[in-house]
Amino acid sequence: MRGMSRRQFVSRMSAVAAGAALWSATAQDRALAATAARAVRIGGTTLEQAAMPVGNGPYKRLVAGPGWPLVVRGELAAAGSGRDDRRTGLASFVQFTDLHLADTESPVRFEYLAQYNDSAHRPQETLTVRGASSLVERVNAVRQGPYTGMPFGMVMATGDNTDNHELIELDWYLTVMSGGRITPSSGDPARYEGVQNSGSADYWNPESSFQDTYKAKALPQIPGFLSGAGRPFDAPGLSVPWYTTVGNHDDSIEGSLPDLGLLNDLYTGDRKIEGCDDATAAKLAYALRHDPAQAAILLGKLLANGGAIRRVTPDERRRPFTPAEFAKAHLNPAHTGAGPIGHGFTSDAASSGHLYYTFPLASGVLGISLDTTNRAGFADGSLGTAQLNWLESVLKSHSSRWYDTDGHVVRGGSSDSLIVLFSHHTSATMGNLLPDPYHPFEGRHDGNALVALLQRYPNVVAWVNGHTHENRILPHGHAVPERAFWEINTASHVDYPQHARIIEMADNGDGTLSLFTTLIESAAPYTTDFADTSDRGLAALYRELSYNDPYATPAVKLGTSLDHNTELLLAHPGK
Repeated sequence: MRGMSRRQFVSRMSAVAAGAALWSATAQDRALAATAARAVRIGGTTLEQAAMPVGNGPYKRLVAGPGWPLVVRGELAAAGSGRDDRRTGLASFVQFTDLHLADTESPVRFEYLAQYNDSAHRPQETLTVRGASSLVERVNAVRQGPYTGMPFGMVMATGDNTDNHELIELDWYLTVMSGGRITPSSGDPARYEGVQNSGSADYWNPESSFQDTYKAKALPQIPGFLSGAGRPFDAPGLSVPWYTTVGNHDDSIEGSLPDLGLLNDLYTGDRKIEGCDDATAAKLAYALRHDPAQAAILLGKLLANGGAIRRVTPDERRRPFTPAEFAKAHLNPAHTGAGPIGHGFTSDAASSGHLYYTFPLASGVLGISLDTTNRAGFADGSLGTAQLNWLESVLKSHSSRWYDTDGHVVRGGSSDSLIVLFSHHTSATMGNLLPDPYHPFEGRHDGNALVALLQRYPNVVAWVNGHTHENRILPHGHAVPERAFWEINTASHVDYPQHARIIEMADNGDGTLSLFTTLIESAAPYTTDFADTSDRGLAALYRELSYNDPYATPAVKLGTSLDHNTELLLAHPGK
């Protein structure tokens, strides 16, 4: 599709939806009409429709609400007139992020900390695997970018693909992406052994009439929910190539504690903590954020004599994986799916555990996937010196000119590629400079250092990331347009709004580029039925329950219209 202008493409497409929208007189409808008129097609995206909560009670049902318009952002370059007719598509791809495919029956979970950390227990978390598969269905159905019409070249999952870096969670992730039969349950496949049938008032017990604190907030009783959640199903797998970026939940215990191999027996054992007193919970929640060593001590005390212990079926598949095993699993031919082999990882990565790489995103566009995790623990990340030096060498080799640290132009590389960077962490969440226990003498570098490096290379156009579970889009480099780029941060697919994002790059033919960022939801229906525990019914409940999680903050995670469906302008570095 590259080389075909938008005008040529649109001449072959129907514009019925755009024409119908023009009749409305409201500001929103006018914006939506303009959005539709500029798009090749909007079907299956939040340009067409988006989930909307309704109802006056504490539990909100979701329905199909109106679509969200395109917002043009010109902080880094002016929006020239007539660019739609001159536009040529350069790249079209999809970002998944923070799928958090969770083994909810694992002994190494901290559900009893939900009042202090909203990610410790979510009422919808038994459905993560089905929800992710429904998102794959959406991508397979949409197939192309709404503004360039280019078919998706790939999907990139920007980290926290697993929730607790267990082998079984990794197998679920790889099967969701590549396709195959999945049983989203661990331990005894014939029964659920987690907190949601514990009889504790601290958790949502969906199949029971017991009045827990979640039902007090009007979460429903759903007979057959847990058995349906653990039922085997066939995941279709992506129909386009896909790549993986690593996140802190793929790297450490619950994304917070350093994995030094000390808790492996607990992972694969038969004791699961389901509760503790509030004072201990508060101390443990604080330690997980600020003092991993103290957290490990408190956890040991709870296992010895301080918590409500449940016996569960041991499962060796719960063992945590190493970075090298993470890469090796991607190389398994059973998980090649639509390709490429290894999904970015090579046999060298499987030997070294170095989980950063480059790949051809599109013709003339280079993708760079970074590993921003810090194995010292804590949720936030940073870059080691070796990786930062590697990144600079890659940038130099794909740039004919760049700026040195004093701002002087340097000429070097033989070619200019447009560059899109991928990582799990954002520029604002890369402040974890603790020494990596596996490379204790290597320096660590924060988000400011990475931004400064990227701004020295004019052909870096975007940095795409996750981690925050929020939709946020930030411009970098207002003062010098040639050295500017956009940072595109997308919400998770475990917490509401459960978004993924289509990103398209286009040459406007006037010295500027446009990056279109269009949010999509899963293929699940908006309307739920508490008696429907089919695969589609459970996927719909996954979305609705995420909105109604009592500890969640959906309005914050949703972001604003500036973070949703946007056209991001910037100067074309080669023009």
